[in-house]
Amino acid sequence: MTLTAIVIVGGAALLWATGAISFADRTAKSAITPTPPVPVSVATVIQKSVTEWDEFSGRVQPVERVEIRPQVSGLITAINFEEGQLVNKGDPLFTIDPRPFQAEVAQAQAALEGAQARLSLAKANLLRSKELFDTHTVAKNDLDQNNDAYMEADANLKSAQAALQTAQINLDYTAITSPVTGRVSRAEITVGNLVEAGANAPLLTTVVSVSPVYVEFEIDEQTYLKYSANGAEGNTGIDHIPVEMELANEEGYPHQGHLKSIDNRLDTTSGTIRVRAVFENPTGELTPGLYAKVRTAGAPAETAVLVDDRAVGTDQDKKYVMVVDSGNKVTYRTVTLGPIINGLRIVRSGLQKDERIVVDGLQIIRPNQEIIPENVAMDRNQSPPEVAASRGN
Repeated sequence: MTLTAIVIVGGAALLWATGAISFADRTAKSAITPTPPVPVSVATVIQKSVTEWDEFSGRVQPVERVEIRPQVSGLITAINFEEGQLVNKGDPLFTIDPRPFQAEVAQAQAALEGAQARLSLAKANLLRSKELFDTHTVAKNDLDQNNDAYMEADANLKSAQAALQTAQINLDYTAITSPVTGRVSRAEITVGNLVEAGANAPLLTTVVSVSPVYVEFEIDEQTYLKYSANGAEGNTGIDHIPVEMELANEEGYPHQGHLKSIDNRLDTTSGTIRVRAVFENPTGELTPGLYAKVRTAGAPAETAVLVDDRAVGTDQDKKYVMVVDSGNKVTYRTVTLGPIINGLRIVRSGLQKDERIVVDGLQIIRPNQEIIPENVAMDRNQSPPEVAASRGN
């Protein structure tokens, strides 16, 4: 090795040693010098009874939906409603020209009266034949013929009665009424059009019931099993499960209802099962087809520890909080979390009631550091404490 190389290597070593001593010196000084306390927001862990909700998306559906179609053929002569009108069961909707059917009723009535007259005559002949047969005036064959004539007249009378009933039913069908109470749609056929009954009968309009309404949605397999574990089996024991709902422009789930039915099988493709809830709709604002956000309570209320979600930090795959002790030093503690209920996060394990934790300022503190607590309310809807905790020495 040349003299120049030796000098270069020696110089590098000297510089490295100098840097190492300087770094070690700084580290030592840092370890000796404590981090000054910093002000952070601190709140007391609260505990209260809560109900855990499961959230789903669904659609409003009518309890009853009826397609109005003609049951007799004829000419539409009147439309007796306004589009979108609320109608009661039995209110007139359409009128089909009744005159041909009135004629059929009159004809059937006349046929019935003729059958009644023939039956009366056959009955009188039968009675006379029986009297004459008893006195051996007529033969048995004559009695049998009159008896057959009576039975035939009686059958013809019943046929005439059925024909009159059919004619009357057809006449009644010319006045098309609403079969349910609800809101009627638009008229699909206007006055002056001929309509036909049968398989190809045209749609005249639809009527959907207004109150109550269904909200249909799908729940996952785990939620269904949770319901089953809490006494819901099939469609029994589910009406006690509360359901709350809000529309797309609402907040706070203002509509309360209950479960009505659960389907009889799980969809293996989606892993869900269809559920139907029922809600009262006195104002009619829950229009069928509207999107609805639904939440259900599959378990009874329970006591839970609650914290503001801002107080929870993430450390790789762990969730943690900074607990403040009586000397205002913070301690790192992992926690197990549940869902958010009314703006607060459920803590299933790791915290106790009345412990103090850091709410704001997790990024500027580290474990075992002393802080200056600034007390705030854990629930943002409540006022913060008036007196701050004293700082430890």
